[in-house]
Amino acid sequence: MNRLQRLTLLAALTALPLAQSVSAQEAEGQSPAPDATLSEDAAPADLSAEEAAPAFEIRDGYDVDIAEYQWTHRPVVVFADSPADPRYQEQIDELLQDIPALMTRDVVVFVDTDPKARSALRKKLRPRGFMLVLIGKDGGVKLRKPLPWSVRELSRTIDKMPMRQREIEARREG
Repeated sequence: MNRLQRLTLLAALTALPLAQSVSAQEAEGQSPAPDATLSEDAAPADLSAEEAAPAFEIRDGYDVDIAEYQWTHRPVVVFADSPADPRYQEQIDELLQDIPALMTRDVVVFVDTDPKARSALRKKLRPRGFMLVLIGKDGGVKLRKPLPWSVRELSRTIDKMPMRQREIEARREG
């Protein structure tokens, strides 16, 4: 069973709408309100503001413009030459271990496991085999790692960034 099939099975077993989509309420360990259950054909417009809480997703990075996330998110890009790469699988498992920590830090995760596709991310970041890249809110590359990293390690790196320090201070004050 390949990685995508495992994630799809995981989504089916846990009733997630997308292979790795988790609402903010679920990530914080809260169960959604009983009336928040949606049928598969329910339109997003049917959601109230509370029910439309942001979701954490691991997204395909093949046709993404990373500039769209500048000043709003900290993209983490996971590259591999194949979805069967054990380092890739380990990294995805690590990222799914602490979703609230990633959401608190405005992290959005993109994956690219097809070197032949020559995605814009691959052209810009030029990975060789497995690579984890952390991009700051300012759009600059903050970290490149050839091995999987835990959410704790990523969180510590993000928390040392000046912009994150300002976010933490603003949260304390307000």
